[in-house]
Amino acid sequence: MRIPAPKVIIRSCRDYDPAKIQRIIREGLEELGLTPHGRTLLKPNLVAAGPQFPYAYTRPEFGEGVLRALQDAGGSNITELAAGERCGITVPSRVAFRESGWEAMLDRLKLPRYYFEETQQKEIALTHPNRLRDYVFTPEPVARADFFVNCPKFKAHPWTTVTFSMKNYIGIQDDRHRLIDHDHKLNENIADLQHIIQPSFIAIDGITAGEGRMLTPTPFDLGLIIMGNSQVAFDAVCCAIINVDPLTVDHIRLAAEHGFGTTDLARIQITGDVTLEEAKVRAKGFKVGLIRVEKYFEGTNISAYAGPPPEPEHGDYCWGGCPGAIEEAIEILRQFDKATDEKMPHMHVVFGAYDGVIPAKPGEKVVFIGDCATWKGDINGKPISIPNIYKDRATLDPHTATQTDIFVKLAGAKSKIAGEVVRLEGCPVSVAEQVLALVEIGKLKNPFLDPKNMVQFGRGYFGWKGRVALNRLGGKTYQQNGTFMERGEAAPDLEGGKT
Repeated sequence: MRIPAPKVIIRSCRDYDPAKIQRIIREGLEELGLTPHGRTLLKPNLVAAGPQFPYAYTRPEFGEGVLRALQDAGGSNITELAAGERCGITVPSRVAFRESGWEAMLDRLKLPRYYFEETQQKEIALTHPNRLRDYVFTPEPVARADFFVNCPKFKAHPWTTVTFSMKNYIGIQDDRHRLIDHDHKLNENIADLQHIIQPSFIAIDGITAGEGRMLTPTPFDLGLIIMGNSQVAFDAVCCAIINVDPLTVDHIRLAAEHGFGTTDLARIQITGDVTLEEAKVRAKGFKVGLIRVEKYFEGTNISAYAGPPPEPEHGDYCWGGCPGAIEEAIEILRQFDKATDEKMPHMHVVFGAYDGVIPAKPGEKVVFIGDCATWKGDINGKPISIPNIYKDRATLDPHTATQTDIFVKLAGAKSKIAGEVVRLEGCPVSVAEQVLALVEIGKLKNPFLDPKNMVQFGRGYFGWKGRVALNRLGGKTYQQNGTFMERGEAAPDLEGGKT
């Protein structure tokens, strides 16, 4: 594996002018000595889009500038130029492409797009030490890319502190493969995904950054485009801009330990028309998203309690799973229903192996969230015992992993929260499932049934399922649980893009 000499370019850009962005990106490609070639694939961050999530995603104007620059720089060397993504779990990627403006932009440029949950999935063997599993699945367009371009959004994250280049890799898996290790091992999962492919080029949308959250961030006028050729170095510089030690962000530290680059700023060439110190001044006051669930819900009608997840040697809190998901869930509901906090009755939510008191009063619901939730004691004079039903990840097989359809989740949401003491099973219990549970408990507006979204969601959902059905009729190599997968490919050892 050859890692290029790390260089990060910091450029000033205050507005979303595609022509200006195109010029900056083209100059960045030239400075890095990069020529797009073969199957050139751009992956943005489209985790969520639409009026409720205006600062969550890579803007289409930014994507247009990057794609036009790639066309200019690559010319006839490019055999295919496309964009691809799997947006946030449950919502069809077709919806995120449409609502973000990426679909219209790609149509205008006459470029193809890949909805990763609809494409063939390729099995990639992993052989490095301390890996979570021996193989992972990734969409065929990612596995076959010759020149992979990562275009994340500059954002904070409630589970991993920040989401820059490497965290954007969560979107190179479909839902059921993505969820297997989306728990207290999330950072290790992100580091493992680096072994699938390394980007030839990285360009982050830091014109309007997102602070505090991941799905519903607060806009932060950063006015920067940052480019680079090494993910670890790139993320280290982005951390430095907001005064975060990159070694405190576990997936960055782990990826460096895996040999994907350096976090030592003295070994990274930093150029551009904005110095690192000037970028730090622009980013002064930027808030990251790491906050424990107990602290997050202080002063609201939700009282939260969290004990350690399984494998306590990895910490006393599950940063990658259920606690962070409920924080995002309530933020989503606040976007759709401004009276969310007023409507929510006082309730209690419990995560992990909690051994403290739960001071619930009569009529107050107590919800134990996640397979690893465990507790024993009295609630309103009744003895309650919640066992740990966590299944070791070694028992989970990506070949047979399943995903619950959103309409099944909708149908079962009410029954799941019946009674005063409730257990929501899953590892993790996804943002969507926690949204639905809170909707039922608080009698809130259901985002999935919002009239403004239902038509778009329905079109995207049935388009997704129709594509999968056509794939099945086309006789793909290996079909499991509705997605087509091909077995037995090792992570390629190629220079200048793949590991």
